[in-house]
Amino acid sequence: MAQTESSSPARELFDSRNTEYRSPFGAVREGTAVLFRIRIPRWVGCRGAFLLRRPDGEDDRLDGMFWAGQEDESYEWWDCRYTPDTAGLIWYGFTLETDQGRRYLVRRPDGTAALSTAPGSLWQLTCYERDFQTPEWLAGGVMYQIFPDRFARADGRFGPPGEPPALPDGRMLRDDWGGVPVWEPDAQGQIRNNDYFGGSLRGIEQRLDRLRELGVTCLYLNPIFEAHSNHRYDTADYRQIDPLLGTQADFRRLCETAAGLGIRILLDGVFSHTGADSVYFNRQGRYPGPGAYQSPDSPYSGWYRFRHWPEEYDGWWGFATLPEVRELDPSFMEFINGPDGVVPYWLAAGAAGWRLDVADELPDGFLDALRKAAKAAKPDALILGEVWEDASNKEAYGQRRRYLLGRQLDSVMNYPFRDAVLGFLRGGEPGAFFQTVLDIVEHYPPEVVRLLMNHIGTHDTERALTVLAGEPAGGRGRDWQAAQRLSEEQRARGLRLMRLASALQYCLPGVPCIYYGDEAGMEGYRDPFNRGCYPWGQEDPGLLSWYRQLGRLRRCARALKEGGFRPLAQTGTALCFERRDGAAALLCAVNRGEAAEVLPLPESWAGWTVNLGDGRTEGACLHLPPLGCAIFIDNGETAG
Repeated sequence: MAQTESSSPARELFDSRNTEYRSPFGAVREGTAVLFRIRIPRWVGCRGAFLLRRPDGEDDRLDGMFWAGQEDESYEWWDCRYTPDTAGLIWYGFTLETDQGRRYLVRRPDGTAALSTAPGSLWQLTCYERDFQTPEWLAGGVMYQIFPDRFARADGRFGPPGEPPALPDGRMLRDDWGGVPVWEPDAQGQIRNNDYFGGSLRGIEQRLDRLRELGVTCLYLNPIFEAHSNHRYDTADYRQIDPLLGTQADFRRLCETAAGLGIRILLDGVFSHTGADSVYFNRQGRYPGPGAYQSPDSPYSGWYRFRHWPEEYDGWWGFATLPEVRELDPSFMEFINGPDGVVPYWLAAGAAGWRLDVADELPDGFLDALRKAAKAAKPDALILGEVWEDASNKEAYGQRRRYLLGRQLDSVMNYPFRDAVLGFLRGGEPGAFFQTVLDIVEHYPPEVVRLLMNHIGTHDTERALTVLAGEPAGGRGRDWQAAQRLSEEQRARGLRLMRLASALQYCLPGVPCIYYGDEAGMEGYRDPFNRGCYPWGQEDPGLLSWYRQLGRLRRCARALKEGGFRPLAQTGTALCFERRDGAAALLCAVNRGEAAEVLPLPESWAGWTVNLGDGRTEGACLHLPPLGCAIFIDNGETAG
C-alpha cells in the first residue's frame, strides 16, 4: 500500500512513510528485502553510516550502509538493504560516524528524522509470516453490530414464535420497547442487568432486507449463548442459544437467510471467563452439576483458579459473577478448540467467524490453537480480536503480543481510528488525525488493514452522536446520564457531525462497522444507556438515507477495498485524503468548522464532480461548506 509521494521538497533526512527513503512501505512478509536510504547534510562530515536494528527483546545490531551519491553541494545519500527472515518487530534507527563525533537519526512523531547527538525514538518495522492470509469475503464490505436483546422482536412479539420459552429465574420481561434500560442498583446494591426487551434471532432475520439496504455484508452479534444477564458476557452454556433469543434451528436459519443476501454472521467468543451461574461453575445450583463451585472433583474444576475453595477464586476484573478461566488448561482447550469444540461447532452451524472478547487476556497458546481450529473447520473463517490500542506492538501482562504476525488474529477492532475520527470532529488537529491513521497503516500488515473493524461506537462506548454533540459525562453518575437528552440544537448539529464521522469511517482503510441504531440517530452514554432498543419507525430519515448512500459507495468505489492512504491537504478545521489502488481512486474531504473552507486539490482531481456530499470544485480548489464533506470516486474508467 503505497502511501506517500516520491518527491521530497522539504529535503528530509529520512521518512519511513516515503518510498524514496524506505521501500516497500509498511509491514513486510518474511524474506522481503527492505531498502533504507538516508539523506545526510554534507556539513556533518559523515564518514560512515549504519542501520541500527533492535529485534524485539534482543540486543542492538549495526549494518553498514553504502555511500550512494551526492545530491548537490549540500547533501549526500547512504543506503542499505535488510531482509528480515523471522516474524516479529524490528525497531530501527541510524547511527552516523562524523567529523563531529557520533550522531543519530531519531524518529519524529510524523515518521521523519531529526539529527541528534544522543539516541532517541526508533522506527518500527513489522515482519509477518510468509503464509499469512486473511479472508477475502470481508474486504470492501460493511459490518453491522447488534446487541441481540435490543434490536428487533420477531413479528413484534416477545420471544420466538410458538410456545413462549420457560423464563429462567431472575429475569424481568419488559413490554415497553424503547424504555430506558434498568440502571438502578437493587436492594443489595447490585446492578444485575436482568431486564429484557425481547429482541430475538427471528427478529434479526426479519430485518435482513433492511440491513442489506445499508450495504451490510457482515453481521456481528454480541453474545447469543445461554447466560443470565441481558449482555450475555457471563456465559452459562457455550453449546446452547439463549432461550429468549431462540433455538439452534433459528440460528441456522438466520445464517442461511443472511447468506442468501450476501451477509455473513460473526459470533462473539467470550473465552477469558464464564458466568458464575453456569453449567461449568454452577454457583447458584441452577444446573444438575456438579460445577466447579460445588465439587473439587467436578470435570470443570481445572478451568478455574481457586485460592480457597469454594468461595475464594479469581474473578474477571474482580467480579465474583465472572470467574476467570485458565485458558491453557487441557480440558478447557479441548472443549473450546478441539475437533468437536465450541469454535468449530458453531462454524459448522453457519457462523462465518469469531470476534474474541478481551483478546489481550487470551494467552498466545490459546489464540494459536483457536486460529488452527477455526481455519481447519472453515478456511475462510474470520478471527477478529478486541484490542483497544495499536495491536501491532501491544504489551499485555508483561508480554509483547503477536496478534498480527500470522498465527492468531486476522484483524482487530480499530479503536485508534475511532479516537482519531471523534477527536478531530470534537476540535482536534487534522494533523493528529493523519498521524494516527498513518501509524496504523505503517505498523499493520496490509492483509490486516483491509479488514480493520472501523467503528465509531460499540456496546462498550458512548453513542457517537452523544460524544459529538452532548455534554461529556466526566465523573457524573448514572442518575445524571439516565436523564440526559440532547437539546434540539445539539441534536441538529450532532446529526450533521454524524454525517462527517461516517464519511471518514467509510472511506478510511478497513471495513466500517455500524453500531445498531447509529444510523437512526440513537444517543446515550455508557452501559446501559448505549444499549437501548432500536427505534423502529422513529429513525432520523436524513441520517438513515445518508448511511444507505454510504453503503452504495462501498459497493461501487473500487479503491476502498485495498487502496492505499495518502493525506492531501489540511487547514485548521478541514482535511482531505486519497485512497488509490492502481487506476481506481477516491478522495474524501471533511470540514468540521462553522465557516466555509477551501482546500487545494491535486491536478488529477481538478474540476471533478462530487459524487457524495455537499462540496464543490472550482478548478484545483475544493470548496466545503460549514460542517460539510465531499467524496469523489474515480474507478479508472471514465473522466470526472
